[in-house]
Amino acid sequence: MPPSLMDIVGPEYTKLGFFRDVQDKMAQLRAYTEELERKKQEIQSILDGIVDVLAVITPDLSIQYVNPVFFRYFDDPNPGGKRCHEVFRGSAEPCVGCPVQTTLATGRPDRLTYLDRRGDRTVHFELVSAPIRDEHGDTRAVLLTKRDITLEKEYQAKYYQAEKMATIGMLAAGVVHEINNPLASISGFAEALRRRLPQLRQRLGETDPLVQDFNEYIGIISEECARCRDIVLGLLSFSRQRAYAGQRLDLVQLVRDTLKILSHKIKEAPAVQLVQDLSPTAVPICGDPSELKQVLVNLVLNAMDAVLPQGTITVRAHAQGEHAFLIVEDTGHGIAPEHMDKLFLPFFSTKTQGHSIGIGLSICYGIIQQHGGEITVCSEPGRGATFRVRLPLEHPTSCENL
Repeated sequence: MPPSLMDIVGPEYTKLGFFRDVQDKMAQLRAYTEELERKKQEIQSILDGIVDVLAVITPDLSIQYVNPVFFRYFDDPNPGGKRCHEVFRGSAEPCVGCPVQTTLATGRPDRLTYLDRRGDRTVHFELVSAPIRDEHGDTRAVLLTKRDITLEKEYQAKYYQAEKMATIGMLAAGVVHEINNPLASISGFAEALRRRLPQLRQRLGETDPLVQDFNEYIGIISEECARCRDIVLGLLSFSRQRAYAGQRLDLVQLVRDTLKILSHKIKEAPAVQLVQDLSPTAVPICGDPSELKQVLVNLVLNAMDAVLPQGTITVRAHAQGEHAFLIVEDTGHGIAPEHMDKLFLPFFSTKTQGHSIGIGLSICYGIIQQHGGEITVCSEPGRGATFRVRLPLEHPTSCENL
């Protein structure tokens, strides 16, 4: 029988070789552990770098994991173990059309968008659910991604608004040219009748009722023609067919001049208080003074209609950063939520028939856009409305770009 390795080298050396193998294995295990930890940290860094909210949801709709972005949008410090609908929606019952439940049932990804309202914060979320499978290919959990698309929705709304304005603008330009011709004829014939009034007085006498009626009717025709002419000019402004004359202006002085023009209208409503909160220093801007005055006139008259028979209108003008701000606030009845996204649409009006044809705010929108600015509104029913106009402050080339 040949001698064994233990017979040749002895048991001590054999054990030493065994321990050397163990040490090699342990070194390999340490290397594997370090590699696993490195990969774990790398995956965690990737998850932490994702700007969307991530959550792992179990089949019973409990939250198993959330990434750090979760805490930017939600106030729950310990969401783990809680139901997703309780944390995300504040609801005791699962959500209707829940993409997580759809993915659990079908094993396929699902998508949904919804509006999250919490206090004074409103966020548009896009939800995407994807299955997390086990070694058998069954769905053991769901990875839920919540992306904040609020900014995209705002840009999309502005794009649709601009597209509507351009389309209606083309229509308005055509209507204006069709109206101008008969309007000029009516105005011309009214003026011709006015020139013949002296002959009528000579034949019938100054006090004859027919002469007085003719004088009154011709005056009304001329006034109504002038009013139609203003509407036509407004439509032209809306359709952007007029060239804007860029001038260096002081927004504060422009507000003062415009409110002087409106003083007679304000005096007709003694219970309406007008408050001016204007910058003590000049606010330089570039623009067309007549067009910007038209914006302020529309906003103040709308505010008066909202506060009648009594209330307060506050007009503010100041500079902040690189922008000038013109703000008109009122304490009126406010604007219904379903009307907020329609305010600047042409021919939309909440006023009674005969008071407005609904182009005032759409014209204001077009003017401010042409001046490189922005007009927004915030309101709550019963708590008044605030229209906020933002314009760029004057700089050497701003007037040239209008």
